[in-house]
Amino acid sequence: MTIRHTLMLAAATSLVCAGCAPSGLSSLPNGQTAYSTIPAKATGVEAGAIQPGDRLYIRVLGEPDLTSDQYWVDGSGKVQVPLAGEFDVAGRTTSQLRLDITKRLAARFIRDPQVAVSIADHSKSSVTVEGEVQRAGRFEASPGLTLIGALALAQSTSKDARLDEVVVFRELDGQRMAARFDLSQIRAGKAPDPQIIAGDVVVVGRSSIKGTWHDLLTAAPLLNVFYLIGR
Repeated sequence: MTIRHTLMLAAATSLVCAGCAPSGLSSLPNGQTAYSTIPAKATGVEAGAIQPGDRLYIRVLGEPDLTSDQYWVDGSGKVQVPLAGEFDVAGRTTSQLRLDITKRLAARFIRDPQVAVSIADHSKSSVTVEGEVQRAGRFEASPGLTLIGALALAQSTSKDARLDEVVVFRELDGQRMAARFDLSQIRAGKAPDPQIIAGDVVVVGRSSIKGTWHDLLTAAPLLNVFYLIGR
C-alpha cells in the first residue's frame, strides 16, 4: 500500500470512528425533558429580582433612621431592616419586599407607613461559558440573560461546536443539575431559549467529525497530504 493510500485510509478511519464515538453527555436530559431540569424561566427568578449581593435603597417616609441606600443582601439572600427585622428576599421583587416591610412596620411601630424599595446596585454575579466557543470565560449574569445571550458573551460557538450538545449546569438547594440543549432548535425558534442565572456553567460540546477533519486539515501541510493525494 502506498503512502498516499495509507494516509487516505487513516483519514477516513478517523472520521468514521469519530462519528461512532459515544458521548458522555448522552445520558443527560434533552429535548422537552431538559426544560424540566433547567426551565425556560428559572423558578422563583424574575427579571430584575433581588439577588444575593444586591444593594437596596429603602425609604420610609418621615423616618430618616430607616431610610438608607446601604441595605445589603447577604450571601444567603437575607436583608436586615431596623424595627422590621430580617427578610428572605432572594428571587423576590422589590414590590413584594415593600409590602412585607409595610406590614411589619404597621403591625408594630408605625401607623400607615409609606415605604419605597428599589435596587441601588445589582451584584456582579457571573456565569461561566466553556468548551467550543470563541472566547471561553466568566461573564456578568445580567437580569434576563438567556442561553443565546450567554453564548453571545463568549462571541458565539466555534466551527467545531456540536450544537445539539450545549449543556447547562446549575446548583440549586445544594443539588447539582444538568441538561442538554439543541442550540440549532433554539436559534430556529423551535425550542425555548432557557434562562441563565448567576452561578450557571454553560459547556458547548465538540463535534468529533468536524474536529477530526479540522485537525486533519491543520496537520495536512506538515504531512504533505495534499501533495501525496494529488499525485
